[in-house]
Amino acid sequence: MDFLDYAFMQRALLAAVLVGVTAPAVGIYLVQRRQALMGDGMGHVAMTGVGLGFLLSTSPVWMATLVCVVGSVVMELIRWYGKTRGDIALAMLFYGGMAGGVMFINLAPGGSNANLNSYLFGSLSTVSPQDVTAICVLAAFVILVTVGLRRQLFAVSQDEEFARVTGLPVRALNLLVAVTAAITVTVAMRVVGLLLVSALMVVPVAAAQQLTRSFRATFVIAVAIGVSATLGGTITSYYQDVPPGATIVLLTIALFIALTALATPLARRRVRAAATGCTLPRQATTPERPTADRVAEPAAEV
Repeated sequence: MDFLDYAFMQRALLAAVLVGVTAPAVGIYLVQRRQALMGDGMGHVAMTGVGLGFLLSTSPVWMATLVCVVGSVVMELIRWYGKTRGDIALAMLFYGGMAGGVMFINLAPGGSNANLNSYLFGSLSTVSPQDVTAICVLAAFVILVTVGLRRQLFAVSQDEEFARVTGLPVRALNLLVAVTAAITVTVAMRVVGLLLVSALMVVPVAAAQQLTRSFRATFVIAVAIGVSATLGGTITSYYQDVPPGATIVLLTIALFIALTALATPLARRRVRAAATGCTLPRQATTPERPTADRVAEPAAEV
């Protein structure tokens, strides 16, 4: 526990916990909406914000947040109105964001590849007190949205037509999900890195779905996996002197593989029971993703 004696590790661990909570909390809605790679695209756009932050001598985190939010709004507009050419517009937005970030960082006074790498892949020693303040404020917003509006967001993510019939403001909620995902990217970039944050949004959710049926259980287990992976990866990075972002993602994937291996015998047991006409207890049923025909039941559970 000697790592707790260092201020930079205290800041890194606090940021890791917040990232572990917020990334899966947003990712569960992205997975339901089949937008698992949205975080990756937002990471590209955020690079322009980071570069502008260095160029204008302002906070890269806050500037990345601003650019990412604008980018998320543009993404939703493209999704609504882009039709067949929407994927081309999104590709230009993503790659233009990355190219703009690289250019601005190199034009900034004292800009270097070292600065760029710390944002692309994460860095423990570069999490400043100002970064922690920004991360705490942004994470509070993300948690407030993903937990406070979980029923509405779940309904929209599962079936937009059903949500629209029930009177929910579908477009506003879709836009809120996009903005929240953009903010989560900037929360995570100092620990996980912009190029790897998407994995932390998606993989814990996929791992939790191996064991659970309801939305609530998936949400809780995904967050638990996210926090475990970020804390474990951050501590491992300190002792082994390896990149924190890569370590966290590899640990998350390892947890996914372990949970998949654990769930497989349960699935086989159910198949055998169905063949013999037996009924298994509820906790032994096959894990499956919540589907649109279960909207009413999970919504009551969340």
